[in-house]
Amino acid sequence: MLGEYPIRGRRAAEISASVEGAVAAGELRAGQSLPPMRELAERLGVNANTVAAAYRVLRERGVIETAGRRGSRVRAKPATTAREELHVDVPEGVRDMAAGNPDPALLPSLAGAFAEAAAQADREPVLYGADPEEPGLVRRARADLDADGVPDGPLAVTSGSLDAIERVLSAHLKPGDTVAVEDPGWGSLLDLIPALGLRTVPVGVDDDGPLADGVRSALAAGARALIVTDRAQNPTGAVIGAARARALRTVLAAHPEVLLVEDDHGHRIVDLPLHPLAGTTRSWAFVRSAAKAYGPDLRLAVLTGDAVTLDRVRGRQRLGPGWVSRITQRAVARLWDGGAVDTRAVSAAYGTRRTALIDALAERGITAYGRSGLNVWLPVPDETGAVARLFHAGWAVAPGARFRISAPPGIRVTVSTLTGAEVSALADAIAEAVAPGPSRRYV
Repeated sequence: MLGEYPIRGRRAAEISASVEGAVAAGELRAGQSLPPMRELAERLGVNANTVAAAYRVLRERGVIETAGRRGSRVRAKPATTAREELHVDVPEGVRDMAAGNPDPALLPSLAGAFAEAAAQADREPVLYGADPEEPGLVRRARADLDADGVPDGPLAVTSGSLDAIERVLSAHLKPGDTVAVEDPGWGSLLDLIPALGLRTVPVGVDDDGPLADGVRSALAAGARALIVTDRAQNPTGAVIGAARARALRTVLAAHPEVLLVEDDHGHRIVDLPLHPLAGTTRSWAFVRSAAKAYGPDLRLAVLTGDAVTLDRVRGRQRLGPGWVSRITQRAVARLWDGGAVDTRAVSAAYGTRRTALIDALAERGITAYGRSGLNVWLPVPDETGAVARLFHAGWAVAPGARFRISAPPGIRVTVSTLTGAEVSALADAIAEAVAPGPSRRYV
């Protein structure tokens, strides 16, 4: 079954590393079967649960796949970010409702802000040893955080939200630790956690965010960290309301040692109030990105948190990229100060598009979700079939497998550029795609 290659190890981490190393070296080939767990456990002289844990880590890292009774085998395309393989290539003539991008028409012009920032850089060049954060950006960001009730703390600037979250997790956790995450949740985050050698435990989500009982169970089971999205949750559009925030704070107060990471994904594109959880635990971090409101290519996020967390993050950042371009920071500060984005208008535009599609689907007997942000989430009985049928009908949507762990199947529809004239046609196509197939009789 495995030729002459012996899988080695006594612990789950050693066994999984042995298999992954063999795959990387070409000693285990794509499609090659792995031994049944009990057989391998006997061969290694370990408990079957140890091998099961190793196989689970390998599945989470995208190295192997399990096909029921056929057992486990090496993935055709092993990857540490397996969910990236679930993207949709959209050819000409197919309407792209899958990418998750903001509407370019709602993004502000960057030319003036960058011209002013570059002119200041000519007068006052930023050299090695300078402060990594632009004072104007810090001042404006801190004022906004204060207004939203986020506790006081030092501030850092990172290359987007995922960069911030990776640095925070790396500052506190070690391989094998468990992180509680929303399910469905952000696909890139679900890739990042196993890539860091961490394990995920899913927490269910409704319109008000992560379920308190699910969080309670995950923390009671030993999760070392919890990551939540405050607004415009991707992919469901959930928003943590006041009542849910109180319930989550109560749960977190019983686990003060847990690392809490909050992502305000809807900053400047959602006008619903923020109800932060920050400060409930000793170690916490709160991040806001400029991507959705000002443009993904800015690659800038603002991070705050407790003093220890931020000190660790900034120290490690100095040993890597050093800092995020001060020219970019200055440009974003000018955009913020100049009111380049009208949050109410942008929120209303996206809200109109979400509501139009959700209402049109409801008229066709289909339930969909999306309280805020760019996306609408639809539970479907046959995810693969729905995506394929919509694609054939000229609509590209994102498969729910990109965003879920154990949540039921679904599809994500990005409505950021949906026009009023397209709503009815898209709703009809979805209704056709998710309808049960014709019944068959066999005699």
